[in-house]
Amino acid sequence: MPEEDLLAFLAQKSRNRLCDLSKTSELLRKAARDSYRLDKCMYEPLNISLASSFNCIQAYQKEIRLIEQAIDKCIKGMNTNALIILQSIPGIGPVWASGILSEIGDITAFHSSDALAKYAGLYWPKGDSGDFISEDNQMSKAGNPYLRYYLGEAANSVRKHIPEYADFYARKYAEVSKHQHKRALALTSRKFVRLVFGLLPKTNCTPAKSWTPNIISSRTDIRFLKYIPKVY
Repeated sequence: MPEEDLLAFLAQKSRNRLCDLSKTSELLRKAARDSYRLDKCMYEPLNISLASSFNCIQAYQKEIRLIEQAIDKCIKGMNTNALIILQSIPGIGPVWASGILSEIGDITAFHSSDALAKYAGLYWPKGDSGDFISEDNQMSKAGNPYLRYYLGEAANSVRKHIPEYADFYARKYAEVSKHQHKRALALTSRKFVRLVFGLLPKTNCTPAKSWTPNIISSRTDIRFLKYIPKVY
């Protein structure tokens, strides 16, 4: 195809949305030069393979919808205010929020964020003896493994949406040369526990949309207020 015809074709199909038609044209020509035409005997097997892949995708999407409906049905029996509060945290959706709430139960059973972290196994027992102070302590993992999983996955999602958590994760990631992601995620999860503990006790007295700095500053970081209006 002549260059002029190709440029006209690109302009028409893109509705003049392409900034540099010449560059796009060159990329298309390069892709055509680097490709090769399939033999006719391969057309049918390739079509069958693609159709099978699309059928699998549709089947997975159907199963996902059924699972989401089951999750929504279970969520309706939970504390509505608590769900709204947790889902107001950027990066937390109904799955992580409902999972955390189902494993925590009554937040008033924990007197502090440290107690909640210990219940989830997100703490590091000291290995000191005499004057020796251990610097390489393994995480306990003696608590609720399901709550630890939900907190870890939720923290991993939150760090992608809240800059403060992203910076904290990056800082902890750069401190060591081994097991960087696991260590940074565990410490980010521990930080996230303080946020969860600070927010959940408010569910019995204040709806999520009417929080004020005076209400929230006593239990959690006031810098989080700028993220609260964004509900997922």
